[in-house]
Amino acid sequence: MALSLGKISTEQQALPEKPNRGKSKHNSNKEVTLDRGRDVFRASGSCGEMRALLQTLHGATSTAMAEEVCSDLSVPVPWGHIRGRVWGPDHGRPVLCLHGWADNCGAFNTLIPLLPKECRYVALDLSGHGLSSHRPPGDFYSYPAYVADIRRVADALQLRKFSIISHSMGAEIAALFSALYPEMVDALVLLDSYAFLPTDSKELSKVMRKGMDEILQFENKTEDKKRVYTYEKAVERLSAANPTLTEQSVHILLERGLVQVEGGFAFSRDLRVNFKNIWRISSEQSLEMQSRVQASVLLVLAEKGINRICFHPTQRKFISTLLHGLQDQNYTVVTVPGDHHVHLNEPEVVAPIVSDFLRNKVLSQSNYGRHKL
Repeated sequence: MALSLGKISTEQQALPEKPNRGKSKHNSNKEVTLDRGRDVFRASGSCGEMRALLQTLHGATSTAMAEEVCSDLSVPVPWGHIRGRVWGPDHGRPVLCLHGWADNCGAFNTLIPLLPKECRYVALDLSGHGLSSHRPPGDFYSYPAYVADIRRVADALQLRKFSIISHSMGAEIAALFSALYPEMVDALVLLDSYAFLPTDSKELSKVMRKGMDEILQFENKTEDKKRVYTYEKAVERLSAANPTLTEQSVHILLERGLVQVEGGFAFSRDLRVNFKNIWRISSEQSLEMQSRVQASVLLVLAEKGINRICFHPTQRKFISTLLHGLQDQNYTVVTVPGDHHVHLNEPEVVAPIVSDFLRNKVLSQSNYGRHKL
């Protein structure tokens, strides 16, 4: 693959077709149940009642794909379910989509309808996020734990080889999965993330201990009830916490980011995901992990995105080393205008680049096997 460090602009790409607002012939009012011993995988035609409720509250369809037919997804795990949404034709080329920290699978609602129609897109709510079950009391949320969840989903859906589109924290999880299971991932799209961003070796123990202590202290609190908000106040809070989100993007994320409770709404995500990930690696380990990835990789950076928060000198130095390593591995690196959530706010900027990558690196191949999607 030819490397391009910021040389490909969106003007060089053909704009995608607008999403079809008619009813799709795929998955319309469909419900599929597959027994796996005591476990059940189910995809249903409804995308949930919360969407209709929130549309009533803010008075409009909240996404460009509101009329695009999708299916709800629920995959059993030992403590509950990993949930998400599915788009695309039955037995299409499988593509997993992993969202960023504190987001949910709605982060891909505007992007997926602009991507190649030959693929079967599976956008997941990571455990503790969106409508997925929270991990059991005493468990930590960590990147290795999320990787195990991805493997559980892949096994349940009989995915032997697939692609991944991922953003921010989801990209770090996707990259780690691709390093541990390189034979399963044929293409990896990283949206505004360097994936294996390390911690200074001298700070590793300190950072890990601090994170662990914070979680243990939280567990000892007796008052752990979630706050209740009006819908308008929930919008204000999410907007304040994520200034890169447009108003419409906030509404999109709240479709799965809120649950209705007595007196109003509560955020659906587990409070424990608010604590920093305690799993950390050094620069040397990061580069070693990166070398294990066999998939074709597309790195899409936003001009006003992650580079603005990677200000530590150690991180800056590592990024320079990383980009040279990417060049050696023939990764494609593209910089686009926009901020950290550009794939959600302005999907037309990102979609042509991702679409071309999938067509050139994935859809030209045929050895991905059958699956239960």
